[in-house]
Amino acid sequence: MAELDRTRSKAVGVRRWLTAKIIAYLQTPLPRYERRTPADLDALRRHIRRCDVLLVEGEQRVSAIIRYLTQSSWSHAALYIGDELVRRGGRLGDQVREQFGAEADSLLVEALPEGVIASPLAKYAEMNVRLCRPHGLRRDDASIIIDEAIATIGWRYDLRNVFDLARYLIPVGLVPNRFREAALHYGSGRPTEVICSSLVGRLFQRVGFPILPTRVGDSSPLLARRSRLIDRILGHRSREYTGLFRMRHPTLLTPRDFDLSPYFDVIKFNQLAEGGFDYRSMRWVRENGLLDAESSDEDAQPQADLEPLREASARDC
Repeated sequence: MAELDRTRSKAVGVRRWLTAKIIAYLQTPLPRYERRTPADLDALRRHIRRCDVLLVEGEQRVSAIIRYLTQSSWSHAALYIGDELVRRGGRLGDQVREQFGAEADSLLVEALPEGVIASPLAKYAEMNVRLCRPHGLRRDDASIIIDEAIATIGWRYDLRNVFDLARYLIPVGLVPNRFREAALHYGSGRPTEVICSSLVGRLFQRVGFPILPTRVGDSSPLLARRSRLIDRILGHRSREYTGLFRMRHPTLLTPRDFDLSPYFDVIKFNQLAEGGFDYRSMRWVRENGLLDAESSDEDAQPQADLEPLREASARDC
């Protein structure tokens, strides 16, 4: 028995060592990262709300793998909880205030290889991000989501879910598409182990908020007859009847699903949201390398010469 216990202990030690090596490899930053839009953390803070989902184009190796598998720009998803931890106080509130200072008023809950943690919004200020807002989310449901999100802090990362998700996303000729989902093991199967998208998906599914559900139609003949009767009387489908839906298993959700979901609004928080954007004020580099304002008079057509062209164009229209 003692020998068996030692063997098991060695196996656990090897597994932990291998897991640590894999996590370290996945978290290695990529050599180059391209910022596509100017960073405006203040604007993001002004526009973000509780329960918004922040999608991130990460700069680590695991980010590149997820982007490749999902054919999407987004490799990470996090839930915004604002200053909830500070307002609630307690050990966790004191801990984030001591760790992040003033940034503790703008926190995210996210699942990373080191586990589920609270992180400051400023962490992603220099990365490409997208802000998705659950459309019409009720206040009481938002409170439930926030409570559940805080309760998950300290959960472990489900590394097996990453590999299962990769198997699901990579086409496998031996398994027909309709059986691929059923053939998978959904991660470790432990309720306290998650990845970023499965964590956020589970939180919204907790209150019945849809992400990318599958419509299964009318499973009840009674409901089908009721729908047809309403159509005949009113001449259109009743708004109260929306059919039947099936939620996807949260372990099969990816960050891009929140972007593609018709139930989440994409929030613009930079130039468009701030107002005053005028594309005509932008200065463009010409093919000769000069700015428009620096181009020679010979290259620029006089403004007066353009008037006949504009009048002719207006007549043609």
